Amino acid sequence: MPVEYTVVLQPDLHGGYVGVVAAFPGCYTQGATALAALANVRKAIELTIEDMRSRGERIPDPAGDVFERVVVGP
Repeated sequence: MPVEYTVVLQPDLHGGYVGVVAAFPGCYTQGATALAALANVRKAIELTIEDMRSRGERIPDPAGDVFERVVVGP
């Protein structure tokens, strides 16, 4: 059964996009376009889960992800 994880895409200073996965600290990747970054982050999540399973680690529950925009300033 497919699960959904929160991914934050940010423009990279040198071009392209960086994708960061909230549920997996240290799980991030990049791509020349937003679509490429999303494809790469999907693969990064799959590899991270595969690695965690092989070590018997608990896979984070995506339901615990929270994403909120915070406004700062006047």
